[in-house]
Amino acid sequence: MEPVVSAITLGVRDVARSRRFYVDGLGWRPLAEQEGEILFLQSAHGQILALWDVASMRGEYGDVGHHEQGPAVPVSLGRNVGSPEEVDRLLAEGVAAGAALVSGGRHQSWGGYSGCFADPDGFRWDIVFNPAFSVDDGGNVSLGMPSP
Repeated sequence: MEPVVSAITLGVRDVARSRRFYVDGLGWRPLAEQEGEILFLQSAHGQILALWDVASMRGEYGDVGHHEQGPAVPVSLGRNVGSPEEVDRLLAEGVAAGAALVSGGRHQSWGGYSGCFADPDGFRWDIVFNPAFSVDDGGNVSLGMPSP
């Protein structure tokens, strides 16, 4: 199987609230929607982000759900950007749209700069400036580290 992720699906508690955050707050482009059930957004070249009512997900994905009293789900969505200033700007944009700031932008021991916010359902967004991150014309990523 090719290493391609064409869709990321997040189980959300309230599709309308997620729509307000991602579309109205962050300005993402909706592709299709079944009101109150699922919303599809363009998230990258050839990629969608689906925001699906978590109760409805169980029919296809089995026992999934949010743990109200536990820690956040151990997954993050990331966005690499071109500068520390852009990290700070996107963190502020997320907070203005209704996100909770998890960690403000700061210099990291690995040489980059990053911060994190949580969307209305607690999904973490890692906003990162990594000076070693690059993408060539073919879409291949280099992290400035030795290949395995």
